[in-house]
Order: sequence, then structure tokens, then C-alpha cells
Amino acid sequence: MPGLTIGDRVPNIEVESTHGKFKLHDFISDSWIILFSHPGDFTPVCTTELGMMAKYADEFSKRGVKLLGLSCDDLGSHNEWIKDVEAFSGGHKVNYPIIADPKRKIIKQLNMVDPDEKAPNGEHLPSRALHIIGPDKLVKLSFLYPATTGRNIDEVVRVLESLQMAAKHKVATPVNWKPGEEVVISPSINNDEAKKMFPQGYHTADLPSKKGYLRFTSV
Repeated sequence: MPGLTIGDRVPNIEVESTHGKFKLHDFISDSWIILFSHPGDFTPVCTTELGMMAKYADEFSKRGVKLLGLSCDDLGSHNEWIKDVEAFSGGHKVNYPIIADPKRKIIKQLNMVDPDEKAPNGEHLPSRALHIIGPDKLVKLSFLYPATTGRNIDEVVRVLESLQMAAKHKVATPVNWKPGEEVVISPSINNDEAKKMFPQGYHTADLPSKKGYLRFTSV
């Protein structure tokens, strides 16, 4: 994606939301953030997504994560739509703020513009984008889905745990990794360092190259 992407610092813009005005960096503070945009209020896929985010809010909070939604509709629309979201989600409250961006300035700054979809008046619509932002205000991961495809919130939780683990330990997560499974040790760590850093031990995959670069451990 062009524009704001992995490794970039999120701009400290002031936004207006269902929880009042604030600057993004103040909202992030020293937390992890999941910032997600939706193409429009009172639309079917978005209603299911925001409801699922509300349902998972406690799981994200346990991991030190704040949620922040965004669309180009105004605050009045957001507040009315939230009633539908909460009703559909079985009463789970939308306790996270949703940014209003009727002038479509913020979606451009945050790289959340759909390249194809446009409103009837020709204006660009927000994409179904999601940024995971670290306490350092840097984008750690970005998802971009077409308007027709809803996000998998379980996958958002999975990659969040992977990112947080990688930030805490010098490890990476292998294909199809799930929390609780073994991780791989960074190639930048030699075997002597690995023994000190991972006293629980590790094992090395026996590969034809015999290079010993694929080392697994538990953390």
C-alpha cells in the first residue's frame, strides 16, 4: 500500500470521535492500538465487524490494546449506528471511540482510502483497513480487505500476540503459529547467546543444508 505503512510513525493529528476530540498520540499513550476503518455506517459487513470488535474488547484490553474505529460519516450517524451494532452483537457495548471524517482528510493521512470504491458523489470511500500500532507510535502491521470481505478478528488477535511476543523476545512466529506453540529464534542470535537467552532450551531442525538456522523454542 502506498502512503502510511509498516514502520511509519502515525501522524499526531487531532480527531473528533464519539468519545470527544483528542490527538492520536495522546490516545495511544504507551498502549498498543488497533485502528480500523470501515466503508460506511449502516452497512452490513461493517455492522458485523464492529459488533465483533465490541465482543472481543475485553480480550484486547487484557493484552494492553485500545480499539479505535474510523469512517467518513459524521458523529450523529455514528451514534445512531452504534445502536444497531450493539443490538446485532447481542448487547456487547461499543465502548471504543469511532472517529468521524466527513471531509475525508483523515483517511488520506492514515492510508485508509479505497482505491476503487467511491460514493455516489464521486468522493473516495474508506477502505476496510486495519493498522496495529505500537506504543512507539509506529505501524507494526497493516491489513487491507476489499469492501466485500469481512475481517477475521481471531486472526487480528493472533498477529497481535505474535507482534507483542516478537517485541519482548528475539523470536519470530512460524507459519500457522498459534499462541502457546513453539516460536523460532532470530538468526541474529548465535547459539551461545541462544543458550543464555532461552534457558528452557531449544532444538534445531535437521535440514539438508546443515546450516542450523531453523531453531525452535518455547517462551
